[in-house]
Amino acid sequence: MNTQINLNADLGEWVDGRPTGDDPQMLTLVNSANIACGFHASDPAHIAVTLAQAMAHEVELGAHPSFDDKPGFGRQRMQLAPDDLRALLIYQIGALSAMAKAVGGHLSHVKPHGALSNMACADADMALVVAEAIASCSEDLILLAPACSELALAGQTRGLRTALEIYADRRYEPDGQLVSRQQPHALIREPQACVEHVLAMLQAGGILSAGDHFLPTEIHSVCVHGDDPHAVSTAQALQLALREHGFELCGLDELV
Repeated sequence: MNTQINLNADLGEWVDGRPTGDDPQMLTLVNSANIACGFHASDPAHIAVTLAQAMAHEVELGAHPSFDDKPGFGRQRMQLAPDDLRALLIYQIGALSAMAKAVGGHLSHVKPHGALSNMACADADMALVVAEAIASCSEDLILLAPACSELALAGQTRGLRTALEIYADRRYEPDGQLVSRQQPHALIREPQACVEHVLAMLQAGGILSAGDHFLPTEIHSVCVHGDDPHAVSTAQALQLALREHGFELCGLDELV
């Protein structure tokens, strides 16, 4: 079992001028920040604030692109032509990269958001478009993708450094896909339950789902959704538990 692990969170997700989570506190706990690019949440001014906060805490900067869907927070499924999807991604990654450079930083990784990610995790053709779009921005970018997904496979096939993540606060279907948020048991709310969920998968060496289904996989990173009301408590509990179990928390760049 690899004793190095990364802790990441989706941050900078401002809606109607209000933060959806406690980004300043989360940035003291995570190694990598996946920053909203303005299409599902945030705007240029708040992106700049989030980048500056992440830089102050020496947290890795990542782009968190999505479908153009602020009303649905990027969770509405959309069918886009490959060229349109490629352009959508390049536009968002390029904008965040330029803003990161303006404050003396650089992007380390890209993690697709919401429905865009869920669809690419199940659709091999769409996943390849996502991987190609990231590579066209920079071959040095890491793709942060859910473990056991078509998206992760596409990144590896394309030759991108690909970090495989699991979710602390989400349950899994037997095929490795996330349980839909429309299902009552999809989310794990209690911080200790999140810790037990993560440790069980790390110790088993793969994804665990209901009915004792197991999918073996490498695991490089653990995600805590920054907009969850318990995000800070969950990240605090995870950080403590991982260290107590002998894990060294580190950046994605050290892992892949």
